[in-house]
Amino acid sequence: MSKLVIASIGPASSVQDGGRPGSQRYGLTPSGAMDRLALAAANTLVGNGLFAAAVEVGPFGAAFTARRGAVRIALTGASRSADIGGHAVALDASMTLADGETLTLGLARGGSFSYLAIEGSFVGEPMFGSLAVNARAGLGSPYPRPLQPGDELLTATASGAAEQRIEIPAIDTGPIRVLLGPQDDEFADDAKKLFLEAEWKISATSDRMGYRLEGPVIRHLHGHNIVSDGTVNGSIQVPGNGAPIVLMPDRPTTGGYPKIATVISADFGRFAQIPAGTGFRFKTVSIGEAQDAAQKFAELLRTLPDRLRAIESFDLNIEALQDANVAGSAVSAVDAGTWQ
Repeated sequence: MSKLVIASIGPASSVQDGGRPGSQRYGLTPSGAMDRLALAAANTLVGNGLFAAAVEVGPFGAAFTARRGAVRIALTGASRSADIGGHAVALDASMTLADGETLTLGLARGGSFSYLAIEGSFVGEPMFGSLAVNARAGLGSPYPRPLQPGDELLTATASGAAEQRIEIPAIDTGPIRVLLGPQDDEFADDAKKLFLEAEWKISATSDRMGYRLEGPVIRHLHGHNIVSDGTVNGSIQVPGNGAPIVLMPDRPTTGGYPKIATVISADFGRFAQIPAGTGFRFKTVSIGEAQDAAQKFAELLRTLPDRLRAIESFDLNIEALQDANVAGSAVSAVDAGTWQ
């Protein structure tokens, strides 16, 4: 077998998969990828199941080196520079690292998380049916914590399959869609209006448990304590200080603050990718609209294999290119004699 060695990596990077669905009834947080579409696209590129375990790379840079054989990988998610041995490589495409080669990633741009999938995934011991890391709970495999330099991911040697790219629809840049509730009756109409009309920013103190929002104070009608009830990805709690918190995959399974709204499932990954300090707004939709969006998102996931395209490669003769007049009949905008 081959292995992918973590040469360098920043915080907020860990092994994630589809999470632990069905475990909240036991008080076990689900965890899993922040952006399920990006995870599924990366896995599709290397022939894995949609929600197989991959490396969720946080906003900072990272480097990965193949050892004991070639490793086939794919990178999706937040835009960032990527190169192998100084040669730039594309996102949303598969590639093969030869033994000893290093993939180097820069800072994320316009997003927060990238996903590095490995052909055949990697060796780990499932914990409650998942390799997904939840550092607070000590769950996950092969390392139940954020990844660190020197960590090794044991995997199958690259198969030699033809490399592919994937065409992912452009990401919507509009407001994040929410359903009001389930405790929106704990807030006056003017508080709900303020919540929807304000521009919000994600605090730099946010993490995989919750995104703290910076913006106006949202006041409660009857205090900030309720009988604790269940939470989901995207539950928007409003604690006593009036600063909303959007619950993320490592959230508690129950909460005792009123939830003014819930990010719809189809927009959750897009919300999770918003960088700290970037302004955004919320928009309410009906249950029917949320269900339609969820069905379209599920269909997109199902049809990801249909979006694969072959990568056409060709050899470029640099010497011939230098000798050729590739500009044709060149003109100068400041020399009328060349175009009159």
